[in-house]
Amino acid sequence: MKLFRIKPVYAHCDLPCGVYDPAQARIEALSIKAIMEKYDGLDEHGKLRAVMIIEQRAELVKHHLWVLWTDYFKPPHLEQYPDLHQKFWLATKQAGACKHHLDTAEADKLLAMIDDIAKIFWETKK
Repeated sequence: MKLFRIKPVYAHCDLPCGVYDPAQARIEALSIKAIMEKYDGLDEHGKLRAVMIIEQRAELVKHHLWVLWTDYFKPPHLEQYPDLHQKFWLATKQAGACKHHLDTAEADKLLAMIDDIAKIFWETKK
């Protein structure tokens, strides 16, 4: 006896597109920058905690970017934006670089890279 029937579903992405948003990566990158800005005013314990939080947030940035890169963007997007892989690769590398620097300029670079990816993302959603 068959209780239910599975029908094939076809979509541009793995899940309904509304679940993807580069804003998640941007929020984590903004957190990294905010912590970097406060770092010098922290005590020794606070500085240790700040470094740990920066590392966690950088990993979250990479996670959110990887989800967009691997689940949302498809071959037609790469045809339209041939440097898309390079943009993601450099942005995830920059997230890693933020774990090794306390210079807000590094966080600004990451934010600019995320904004560049977000621009492409929103262009594909039109």
